[in-house]
Amino acid sequence: MKLFRLILILLMLLPLGCSPSPTRNTASNSATTSAPLINRVVALTPITADIVYRLDSTKLVGMTASRLLDTNEALKDIPRVSKGRTQPNLEKIVALEPDLVIGAAGFHDQVLEKLQSLDVEMISTKLDSWRSLEELTRTLATTIQADPEPLLESYQKCLPSQTVSQETSTLALVSRKPLLSPNKNSWAGDLLRQFGATNLVADLQGKSPIQGYVTLSPEKVLQSNPEVLILVNLEGENIDEFKSEPFWKDLDAVQNDRVYVLDYYGFVNSGSLDAIAQACTQLKQIYGTK
Repeated sequence: MKLFRLILILLMLLPLGCSPSPTRNTASNSATTSAPLINRVVALTPITADIVYRLDSTKLVGMTASRLLDTNEALKDIPRVSKGRTQPNLEKIVALEPDLVIGAAGFHDQVLEKLQSLDVEMISTKLDSWRSLEELTRTLATTIQADPEPLLESYQKCLPSQTVSQETSTLALVSRKPLLSPNKNSWAGDLLRQFGATNLVADLQGKSPIQGYVTLSPEKVLQSNPEVLILVNLEGENIDEFKSEPFWKDLDAVQNDRVYVLDYYGFVNSGSLDAIAQACTQLKQIYGTK
């Protein structure tokens, strides 16, 4: 049971977003003026589908199914080529005759390699920082010949115009068994930094198999004793079970009623632009920023 839970957490925490330097099937990391015109894009992650559609709605011809976007009426007629953690349907992708396919590094590698062998342009992506979100947006905008500025301006509105004058010690726990916490090399860790929080494990490196996360012991959590404790609403986890941990009642954050629950999408996994905006709104409330 513990092994199954760990595997579930590993799958959930695999980032499906963008990297500091999105890679393509050429040596260049960005589009060039000599590159062919991109008119038909298939996005295999919700965040990239969201970005492409907002940049130019006419270019998105295929996408992954996701609860984050499936309620959007504007996207209902766009064919779905994958769902959840299942691998994309290669035949469906090819049938859409895409000029470009965007996938997640480490998760869509096989299908992207097959598409590359068919001379389909591809971008392999991974999310780990706010800067990477901005860079991916610029790369995609250049690739499909769209203006990135409106989206980039909306990103800035998500961030605080001013940070707290006194940094608040913070610990975020994304799972209970094992106790996993994001360091500075993760989307969640970088997001905390954007809001002026002092992430108590920012500089820690551990043996966690998930890049950007460290495994903590209950003793380490108690020793850190954060002013703010953030718990993540992760599928398969019961938030209330944290209360049974031996450190719970002794934490300052618990005693001072500064325990907050954030959704997995937006805080740990970018998910969609709306999910990111929601996470930012909650963080502004937590840290008293504007």
